Amino acid sequence: MGIKQWPAAERPREKLLDKGAQALSDAELLAIFLRTGCAGLDAVQLARHLLNDFGSLRAILNAQQGEFCQGKGLGTAKYVQLQAVVEICRRYLAEKMLKEDALTSPQATRQYLTAKMRDYKNEVFAALLLDNQHRVLNFVELFHGSIDCAAVYPRAVVEQVLTANAAAIILVHNHPSGICEPSQADRRITERLIAALALIDVRVLDHLVVGDGETASFAERGWI
Repeated sequence: MGIKQWPAAERPREKLLDKGAQALSDAELLAIFLRTGCAGLDAVQLARHLLNDFGSLRAILNAQQGEFCQGKGLGTAKYVQLQAVVEICRRYLAEKMLKEDALTSPQATRQYLTAKMRDYKNEVFAALLLDNQHRVLNFVELFHGSIDCAAVYPRAVVEQVLTANAAAIILVHNHPSGICEPSQADRRITERLIAALALIDVRVLDHLVVGDGETASFAERGWI
């Protein structure tokens, strides 16, 4: 029996319209994206099959083109569509954050930074440059490292801040291991950056460490 023959309350599209997208399972959301199934499988069954093969919705979103296109019922067109959806989500979070105060909207800031950085294979050190009202001027990736480290140079950070005429900054880097616990090296470089930026009257408001679904805040721990 096809999805059109299901009770209305069980069909993914109708369920979304009635209860909201948050009420749908990963398989139901993916089925809406897929739109159709393939031989012997309706869209929901195909979505469940893909989730089982890839391991998770996130794994499907992060799959490289060759791996993705090997999935049952998938191909280049679906890969392009899905990558567009992912980028739309990132830009939505960025736009939402840019319209708000980075300090009064910490959840929007964390959502954006997590979406931006958690899937990097190597460590990346970046910064949110803020004006004197703590609105975001720019997001810049400053340093790229190996799988577990990135060399950070305070002079280069100061140059970026001066170029943007920023009044404050939020530092951020990811841990490819997925564990967001800051290291002693993280704490030392933060202290050096605070000292360097204080010379030009720029405040470091926070340093966030992005793990896999978790984010550690230096400010919340009283380290800044």
